[in-house]
Amino acid sequence: MKMTDTSDLTLEMLLIVIVNYRTADLVVDCLDSLEGEVAALPSARVIIVDNDSQDNSFETIGAKIKESGWGEWAQVVAAPDNGGYASGNNFAIRDALVNDNAPDYFWLLNPDTRVRPGAATALLTFASSHPEAGIFGSALSDENGPWPFAFRFPSLLSEIESGLRLGLISKILNRWKVMRELTEEPAKVDWVPGASMLVRRAVFESVGLMDERFFLYFEETDFCLRAHRAGWTCWYVPDSKVHHLRGQSTGVTKIGSQKPLPTYWFESRRRYFVKNKGLFYSIVIDFFWISSLALWRFRRFIQGKPDTDPPGLLGDAIRQSTLLKGRDGNSILDEEFHHEINNSDAADRDLNTRVVKPR
Repeated sequence: MKMTDTSDLTLEMLLIVIVNYRTADLVVDCLDSLEGEVAALPSARVIIVDNDSQDNSFETIGAKIKESGWGEWAQVVAAPDNGGYASGNNFAIRDALVNDNAPDYFWLLNPDTRVRPGAATALLTFASSHPEAGIFGSALSDENGPWPFAFRFPSLLSEIESGLRLGLISKILNRWKVMRELTEEPAKVDWVPGASMLVRRAVFESVGLMDERFFLYFEETDFCLRAHRAGWTCWYVPDSKVHHLRGQSTGVTKIGSQKPLPTYWFESRRRYFVKNKGLFYSIVIDFFWISSLALWRFRRFIQGKPDTDPPGLLGDAIRQSTLLKGRDGNSILDEEFHHEINNSDAADRDLNTRVVKPR
């Protein structure tokens, strides 16, 4: 693979965006891990967006930046409300895109990440040698060690597999599983986790910002799908190492968590399928997912298998299904639902034509 001289990377402008919501201590630790990355890439800057935490996060992070001497490359800004992951990132990205010195790349990082030495350089080096690619993800690790996964786009078959979890069926449907285990070699993938995702500026200029109607979860899946449809490729870059304290910033994916999935997870999932697959297909997907999940839970009970599902998953899946909830929380039997669908379709068109400064 052709590699770019790392000295060339000092000329690339990189904006690192971290969205905070009541995780000031995590943000400070993440900034500490970024100090060496910024030293190696003098044009790199970090913006922390505080999503209206109302817990003194803004003041705490600002004071730590000043105390640690990070003020030349890091700043914290206040968003007017907690609009979620996409909204927080867009708050920083939107202003940067219309700046005369717009960054060449945007690196979206979770506050519960710790960047390993050379992670940023590895991403930029790979991106520079792959101009056709627009999105790049790091190799993550957690408290159990390496987590070498990226993802395929969700589909009807992936939802059947994730619900049924039957050996023979899972083997047959392996190529459609959402989670894809990878090696130490770079790989073209459908999408990468938003915990560490590098995005080329031209991707935002061609497809628009992230969809703020996703509060949390599925927003990076949707964004990568839009980029894919616009002709951009997405890559897993294993030389970029980032440690992820999974679920520390949200509590949802935390290892060992026994909390039910929050309503916004189901809302985001429902929105993703209706937006990208259509209403009828989404109802079909939910029917097969719920049926497969019910069969798995019956088999688990009969065979005495451990219950690894979030509490109440089957009931929540039924209550939050597209048939009962529609796209925006309205039943498909309600006239209001069809009004919301029409408004959402218009918003989709607006998202893809959002004006950014021509270059």
